[in-house]
Amino acid sequence: MKPIEKVNDFLTQAGTFYLTTVDGDKPKCRPVAFHMLDGDRLYFGIGDFKAVYRQMQGSPHVEFCAADSKGFLRYFGKAVFEADDTIAQQVLAAAPAMQKIYNSETGYRLAIFHLENATAEFRNMLAVQESYTFD
Repeated sequence: MKPIEKVNDFLTQAGTFYLTTVDGDKPKCRPVAFHMLDGDRLYFGIGDFKAVYRQMQGSPHVEFCAADSKGFLRYFGKAVFEADDTIAQQVLAAAPAMQKIYNSETGYRLAIFHLENATAEFRNMLAVQESYTFD
């Protein structure tokens, strides 16, 4: 199994995981549930009308954290938003509930991003068990 597949599987098993951004000089953390592995790239999505989007535009270095009964995952790097809406359209086509939020009537757009210069750390409470870096 490739390291990015391990990250994806851990996030899937965790169900809900958390995204931390910076708002000025303060951390902001919120639950996230959407992720999608396509090839060797792991994608996430947020609404372009939300504060989290503005925070990531100002400071693109973010961290995800997820936990299970054996340990936790820290996945961090620089968020890079996709200019092409192809992935967002695929996600919305498969998720009718999201179509009610992200559409031309509301004007809200699902902004898709991935992490570059990223690190994934699989940890227990005392130490890093496995660590991987991604371009």
